[in-house]
Amino acid sequence: MSHLSPLLAQSSSVLVERGEGAYLYDAAGTKYLDFTSGIGVTATGHCHPTVVAAAQKQVATLVHAQYTTVKHPRMLELTDRLYERLPAELDAIAFWNSGSEAVESAVRLARQATGRANIIAFQGGFHGRTMGAASLTTSTPKVRTGFHPMMAGVVYAPFPHTYRYGWSEEETTRFCLQELDHLFVTQSAPSDTAAIIVEPVQGEYGYYPATEGFMQGLRERCDRHGIVLICDEIQAGYGRTGQFWSHEHFDVRPDILITAKGLASGYPLSAIAASADLMKQGFPGSQGGTYGANAVACAAALATLDVFEQENLLANVRENGAYLRQQLERLQSAYRFIDEIRGMGLMLGMEIVDDKKQPSGERAAQLLKESEAAGLLMLRCGTHGQVVRWLPPLIVTREQIDEAVGLFEQALQTI
Repeated sequence: MSHLSPLLAQSSSVLVERGEGAYLYDAAGTKYLDFTSGIGVTATGHCHPTVVAAAQKQVATLVHAQYTTVKHPRMLELTDRLYERLPAELDAIAFWNSGSEAVESAVRLARQATGRANIIAFQGGFHGRTMGAASLTTSTPKVRTGFHPMMAGVVYAPFPHTYRYGWSEEETTRFCLQELDHLFVTQSAPSDTAAIIVEPVQGEYGYYPATEGFMQGLRERCDRHGIVLICDEIQAGYGRTGQFWSHEHFDVRPDILITAKGLASGYPLSAIAASADLMKQGFPGSQGGTYGANAVACAAALATLDVFEQENLLANVRENGAYLRQQLERLQSAYRFIDEIRGMGLMLGMEIVDDKKQPSGERAAQLLKESEAAGLLMLRCGTHGQVVRWLPPLIVTREQIDEAVGLFEQALQTI
């Protein structure tokens, strides 16, 4: 009998025993095509041979070298390799275990560096479940309900959800920036605002990309007022959208970048990057943690970067992301309750509605149940659980996309 907490709601009934590439297997050998990627974590697929070899080698030499006590080679190598992928001015990196921890650290750094208290977050954002990260989160109430009082000093501005507003990108962008400016004169004066934190592509709310005008508007206001711009790249970064970082689609640069999920192909590791000048404005001793920059996780992260380069994963994301969107749009044209396909690269959301064109979490849940029975694992997100996520590993092939779409269409035919 399992004594696992009942609060950990499972999205499937599958008990897996092993994984290989884009597939998971249960104890009976039943194969499941995994289009969840552990919520975007297994970027290189399950048990990629390059990552496995690097982790096995590291386990045999050094597992834990507490990084505020001693340094270790894999951590130092990883900072150099990551810097090659970062905006040039972000030349200082600090490590943690989870995305939430990295978010907390980014907020702490912004507040200490500016001497200001307030943080502006966006409606629909998801940044984690710990106190500060949950206080920034408004994608759904589940991480906030019964958890009050939340962290003080957080205010929320609208994000360009063009589908929800029913406006053009231009109209939605103009509205959101106008409301942000109104917030500056009503709730959080620029002189009180330490940071603006944003997901360039929102995840849990339903896979909404920002717009270029919106992101550039944030950058302009941060520059004008001395506010720190934090880009949360935890889900949308690390190649997921076809650029290595999702903010690159919008021609902006963050002051702090947060990364996790795909960073180490399943090993717990997260990081923030900022300029050394900004990092130096934080307080000594404010960064650190017992397990941060674990040697095995760092070795896996280095191997993950090797796979990116050796297998040209960004090109695969662009090519197969476009192909997947094409196939999903074909389904949209054939099934009236698929109301929109949105997202970027291999991070696509399918909006499921009822007969009155309202969000239908029930219908989406049924689709996932039928897909699981057919051998396809998927996840939902959105305010009502109405968005079906298409989140395959970045190594996915066209044949596997065809397999997944075919299995999902079988599920569609049962609804």
